[in-house]
Amino acid sequence: MEGFLRFLAAKAILLALASSFVSCYDPSPLQDFCVAVDDASGVFVNGKFCKDPKYVKAEDFFTSGLNIAGNTINRVGSNVTNVNVDKIPGLNTLGVSLVRIDFAPGGQNPPHTHPRATEILVVVEGTLLVGFVTSNQDNNRLFSKVLYPGDVFVFPIGMIHFQVNVGRTNAVAFAGLGSQNPGTITIADAVFGSKPSIMPEILAKAFQLDVNVVKYLEARFSSNYDRHY
Repeated sequence: MEGFLRFLAAKAILLALASSFVSCYDPSPLQDFCVAVDDASGVFVNGKFCKDPKYVKAEDFFTSGLNIAGNTINRVGSNVTNVNVDKIPGLNTLGVSLVRIDFAPGGQNPPHTHPRATEILVVVEGTLLVGFVTSNQDNNRLFSKVLYPGDVFVFPIGMIHFQVNVGRTNAVAFAGLGSQNPGTITIADAVFGSKPSIMPEILAKAFQLDVNVVKYLEARFSSNYDRHY
C-alpha cells in the first residue's frame, strides 16, 4: 500500500511539472539579458540569436516615436504602433512588449486575439468601448466597459477582444502585453482572408450565411490590406 501511495505521489508531481511546462509562454531568462541579433553565429534563444554581451549597448534597450500619432486613414479607422522584440532587441527573452493604438472617431481595433499574451490597456485620450468574449466552456460571455482617460482594462490571454472609439474626437491608448512577441489573430482577416481560402461552403454553414455572401467577404479580405497588430 505504501509503495502504491508513493507511486501516486510521484505521478502527481510529474503531472504538476508537466502542467507548469505546458502553461509557460515566454520562458524565464537564465541570464541578465539576451539582446536579439541577426548574426547566426550567436546563441539561438527563444526565436532569436543573442548578441555577445560584450557588445551590448544602451541603444539595444531603447526606441522612440510613441509620441507620434499613427495614421488612422484605413478601413477600420485605427493604427497600432508596435514596440516588440523586432523594435527593441533587448526585449528578447524578457516576456513583455508595448503598443500605442490611435483611433479616429468611430474607429476600431477589430475583434482579435493574442495567442501568447495577456493585455493591459490604459486610455490616455478620448472614449473607448472595450470588451472581450470568454470561451465556449464559459458560454461566450461578453465583458464590456466604456473607458475614459486614465481608465485601465485587462484582456486575458487568448480571449477575443476589441476596442472602439465611441467619442467624437480622436482617441489614444497604450497597452502592455505579456510577451516579447504576443502574436495577433484578427478574426475577420484570419477567417475570410486565409491563404489559401477556406472553402466558402464550410464558412457558409459555420456562420449560417449564403455561400455568395461568404465569397464576397473572402474577396474583400483576400487582398490582405490594413492588417493590425
